Amino acid sequence: MPVRHFPPEADVTARAPLSDPGVHFPPPFIFFGGFLAGWIVDRWGRAFPLSSGGVALERIGLVFLIAGFALSVWGLVTFRRAGTAVIPHLAASQLVTSGPYRFTRNPMYVGLTIAYIGGAAVINSAWPLILLPIVLVVLVRTVVSREEQYLTDAFGDQFAAYRSRVRRWL
Repeated sequence: MPVRHFPPEADVTARAPLSDPGVHFPPPFIFFGGFLAGWIVDRWGRAFPLSSGGVALERIGLVFLIAGFALSVWGLVTFRRAGTAVIPHLAASQLVTSGPYRFTRNPMYVGLTIAYIGGAAVINSAWPLILLPIVLVVLVRTVVSREEQYLTDAFGDQFAAYRSRVRRWL
């Protein structure tokens, strides 16, 4: 009986390279949603203050809030100066590794996280902090992982080298 040769099976795990990160909503909405949920639970559910109150906590919170927004804006300005897409559903024209991107691959998200913590201190509520891990998991799964896959596809070895020398967060 003759032996039949079949073509090799197609690799069903192969995927097409991403042409853009494919994030179709502003990532700051994830932070805003988590913070709003924490604020609502605190105000209309069970209050869970960080401290017995006082101006010191509020001032520390304001410092964090301002520092976090400043870091995010620095990241945004660095992208603009490089002439690459800031909006995560558009393709990047280049890999940005200067400015705050020398210290973290995600300065805008680190800045929003710092501002989020500061906001929780300003309103003296632990609930936003309790929800922060969920916010960060949602951010990584729906935004950061897609952005990193896109950057791997778009910039290959250049992004791999950058990834090996700069941490995702801090």
